Amino acid sequence: MNLLHVIGNLLLLVCCWFLSLISLNWVSNGGIMTVKSGLLGGDGGQIWMKLGDQISVFGCKIQHHYSLYIGPKKLRKNWWRKLLVAWILFAIVLSLSVFWYVSSHALDKRKDTLASMCDERARMLQDQFNVSMNHIQAMSVIVSIFHHDKNPSAIDQRTFARYTERTSFERPLTSGVAYAVRVLHSERDQFEIQQGWTIKRMDEQTPVHEDEYDPADLETSPAHDEYAPVIFAQDTVVHVISVDVLSGKEDRDNVLRARESGKGVLTAPFRLLKTNRLGVILTFAVYKRELPPNATPAERIQETAGYLGGIFDIESLVEKLLQQLASKQTIIVNVYDTTNFSDPISMYGSNTSSDGMHHVSALNFGDPIRKHEMHCRFKQKQPWQWVAITGSVGLLIILLLVGHICHATVNRIAKVEDDYNHMMELKKLAEAADIAKSKFLATVSHEIRTPMNGVLGMLQMLMDTRLDETQQDYVRTARESGKALVSLINDVLDQAKIESGKLELEEVSFDLRAVIDDVLSMFLGKSQDKKVELAVYVSSKVPATLVGDPGRFRQIVTNLVGNSIKFTDKGHIFVTVHLVEEASETEFERDESLSGLPVVDRRRSWSKFRSFNQESPATSSSSSDQINIMVSVEDTGQGIPTEAHSSVFNPFMQVGPSITRTHGGTGIGLSISQCLVHLMKGEIGLASSPHIGSTFTFTAVFSNINGQQQVNGSISSSEFQGMRALLVDPKKVRAKVSKYHIERLGIHVEVVPDLSLGLINTPTVNMVFIEEEIWDCKNLGNPKMLILSNSCSSDSARSPFVITKPLRASKLAASLQRAMGVSSGGNNLSREIHALSLRNLLHGRKILVVDDNPVNLRVAAGALKKYGADVVHAERGAKAITLLTPPHLFDACFMDIQMPEMDGFEATERIRKIELGIKKGIEDGELSAEAYGNVSNWHVPILAMTADVIQATNEACARSGMDGYVSKPFEAVQLYREVSRVFQTMSDESH
Repeated sequence: MNLLHVIGNLLLLVCCWFLSLISLNWVSNGGIMTVKSGLLGGDGGQIWMKLGDQISVFGCKIQHHYSLYIGPKKLRKNWWRKLLVAWILFAIVLSLSVFWYVSSHALDKRKDTLASMCDERARMLQDQFNVSMNHIQAMSVIVSIFHHDKNPSAIDQRTFARYTERTSFERPLTSGVAYAVRVLHSERDQFEIQQGWTIKRMDEQTPVHEDEYDPADLETSPAHDEYAPVIFAQDTVVHVISVDVLSGKEDRDNVLRARESGKGVLTAPFRLLKTNRLGVILTFAVYKRELPPNATPAERIQETAGYLGGIFDIESLVEKLLQQLASKQTIIVNVYDTTNFSDPISMYGSNTSSDGMHHVSALNFGDPIRKHEMHCRFKQKQPWQWVAITGSVGLLIILLLVGHICHATVNRIAKVEDDYNHMMELKKLAEAADIAKSKFLATVSHEIRTPMNGVLGMLQMLMDTRLDETQQDYVRTARESGKALVSLINDVLDQAKIESGKLELEEVSFDLRAVIDDVLSMFLGKSQDKKVELAVYVSSKVPATLVGDPGRFRQIVTNLVGNSIKFTDKGHIFVTVHLVEEASETEFERDESLSGLPVVDRRRSWSKFRSFNQESPATSSSSSDQINIMVSVEDTGQGIPTEAHSSVFNPFMQVGPSITRTHGGTGIGLSISQCLVHLMKGEIGLASSPHIGSTFTFTAVFSNINGQQQVNGSISSSEFQGMRALLVDPKKVRAKVSKYHIERLGIHVEVVPDLSLGLINTPTVNMVFIEEEIWDCKNLGNPKMLILSNSCSSDSARSPFVITKPLRASKLAASLQRAMGVSSGGNNLSREIHALSLRNLLHGRKILVVDDNPVNLRVAAGALKKYGADVVHAERGAKAITLLTPPHLFDACFMDIQMPEMDGFEATERIRKIELGIKKGIEDGELSAEAYGNVSNWHVPILAMTADVIQATNEACARSGMDGYVSKPFEAVQLYREVSRVFQTMSDESH
């Protein structure tokens, strides 16, 4: 097994382990995410579950490839040990390589730093030496001009000494300057007489700087061809006057070389006794006249007049240089005369070395014969390479940790595989249980609702027959009990769908005011029996038509109003609808209420809403496309204790056991309402005080049709448009509610607290609305007097017309038509969507009803025949296929879903395939259009008719090709509405 194969297996192993953990996490948390998916919106839970399933399947594939390529556990353990040893060796080699690389890099950087610092010092030393050398050369020119070119000479010892002393600051590196004149042997006697001293021989041991030195002690210079006695000297070296510089061998060679080359010549280093420092003498030849640059040595010797020399203190020069340079890394500097390479002469520094690293920089002092070098070394030893050490050790630790992690992964992956397989089995069992639960709910729903459909349907048909009052009461009571049982079943199924995350919302247009009116109509009898005033107020800013789920919205309002009816024995129940942004506006006075009884502050019910605690354009305001409404249900009932506020929205929870005994109920209505509100992207809250009452408030987000807002919400009626009415009511809130309903009919309303005052101030009115409690039994013939009463048992003899509350636009319009004697004409106040009446729509239509239950067949047939439809029965799906195979004369079909032999889904799919085959055959010319009634596009509307209300069933209906869905037990209105929608769609398509 080569290294690449081993590394590939390792990476595959790590990927398997990581994806296995992800898959296990998805499986283990799947149920939780499903429950919480309702908070994410409509399809959030399903999307997350599908994504989890895909990851799980991908993890299974990885596990399969892992087992296929890695091998069984015993083989895997064998090769893993070898891989682990190879990994450790690789980690050690890599760590040593990193240590060597980092150390080498640091060493190279240290060498570069030393070279840079040494070259810098050598360059500065050389520059400063050249400055002093140039000054000495300039003095040689001065001596040539003012001593040899002048007769008599302009320079003497006193002048030379004063000049050199005053200009010594220009030569800070020189210890002294002296001038020796060239004297031939033939001129010696005359020269000595002229100078007044004899030419002395240079003593090899003569110190250059010795204050006690006496020239008289020197010997007279022996006879030579020429001499070079010092005649001028700086005061610091005045003791060398009369000394022949040619009498010393090394000095003689330097002097002769200087005059032949015309350049400065350096001596070998020697120690200055006065300072005990090493120094050198720089010598320049002084010529009688200016020579050309290409002059020969002979010409230079011939024109030589003398020699000017300067003494340099090399040690002082280098020390001053180093003092000028400050560095964190101090280096040791050594200056050598390497003219004799085998035996260099140390001019500065010691030979002590701290480590082997050094750098050599060449020095050029202007003498091509003498060679000089600067040697530099760091003063301290190279420190420990902690970066290299820590980096390599850290890398080794990381690599060993990686090996340890992989080793632990290999040891644990077998257990993870077993756990994964176990979790997959559990997941399959959970999915099977979920499917079984859904099937159970569907079966239970079907089995319970199917007989209930027959019971309620037959009771409805019985109510359409001639019955006396007692019989009507019995039938009505039985039908209401059946509806209560169906409502309970719906609540339980809704709770199950909420828990499974399968509850979805519709998106249809609806009239919010009509929905609210319908809800209040449901509780009309109960409110009148309890003598509790029931009222609704919808803000004029709320659009007339919204897009959303009217059924679920009606369910929320019904639950809240139903709770209020249940727990309220006196006072009122007041439903208000506003836009969210109107919450801050004071719509009703806080110290007044509809019935005059005290109520809780409704603002407490929405004080914790996020919409009011943070600025969020998406939730706190209504845009042109999104309408955020707020609904409040206020009552004056028993109230809820503060400690029970946190649990009222929990499923199957009651405020106390006495509540269940006294009022009944399951305790799931508020829980369902809260979940529905969250699905509508809203919030729900309450404010309640014992013995005062409660206020429940919720928000919901709906869409606006075409981004247009109708802010009046009125129902225009030609009979009452432009009329004037007087409303007599001393209670401001109740008067505002009554005025809202009356103005919806286009009537201009004037509100007054007293009837007499109102008639005086407003003499011309068409009608007068007056509350029953302030009616004084005076018979006024004109204008028409209308009493607003909370009870239908009011004595109508006191006034011809009594309008029973709660007020609704349609009911109020009908009452006014009877009271004013106005005919409705062609106006239709019905809330039906289509203009055609149901009788005109269904009359003469041939409809096929398919159901295996004969009772359901009779109920459906009776409901349809009531409006003139021609109904044909079929008890099996196969017979329905035969009857609906084109050509046929059926206008629609009601198809039961759960039937023996062939269910409604399969029957519908076969019918659609037959219709599609006929269409394709006619288009391809294989079939004749005349044989099918000259209709090429056959499509009979098929409506599902089943007791199964699970959302999945609705989706399956759409997939199989059905055009609608009617649940059992169905109300006649629901059945007619669905048929109207289908026929209206067909009518629109035909046009």
